[in-house]
Amino acid sequence: MEDLSLHILDIAENSLAAGATHVSIRIHEGCQEDRLTLEIADNGRGMGLGALQEAADPFFTTRTTRRVGLGLPLLEQAARRAGGELRIESRPGAGAKVTAVFQLSHIDRQPLGDVAGTLLSLVIGHPEVDFTYLHQRDGSEVSFSARETAAQLGGIPLSAPAGIAEVRRSLERVREYVRG
Repeated sequence: MEDLSLHILDIAENSLAAGATHVSIRIHEGCQEDRLTLEIADNGRGMGLGALQEAADPFFTTRTTRRVGLGLPLLEQAARRAGGELRIESRPGAGAKVTAVFQLSHIDRQPLGDVAGTLLSLVIGHPEVDFTYLHQRDGSEVSFSARETAAQLGGIPLSAPAGIAEVRRSLERVREYVRG
């Protein structure tokens, strides 16, 4: 995967496959500590200890459509290559949280990529899910909530043309912030 937004998309899709109705995406850029932390948490089915221990193994997957699961192993590899690590926390019935930490200034750190485009794809493709996004950088932040955007629309579905336009408008702040 070329950038971190594609990793976000992959993990969020895994969350949806696990029945999540809320997916929280948080990015923290700490320039002073030279750390970039990416966290995706959900309220899906979660994983038992066995699946949790195997989650970063490329030859392990819970999917029946293919025999390998490369998303988490590729993210772990990207984090390690950039002086960081990958952590996965989960319990059955309690959702999952994936945290990837990178050295912010590391030459091998993947760029964030089109985070706003990733969020747009997720929200439009799954308008029934509450996606929240928080991006913090040295005392400033930008956020997005699919539920709040839907409430502003007063009953217009997020996947309707007017809904898509409003989601795009809301995510333009995210796009500008990430370019920052």
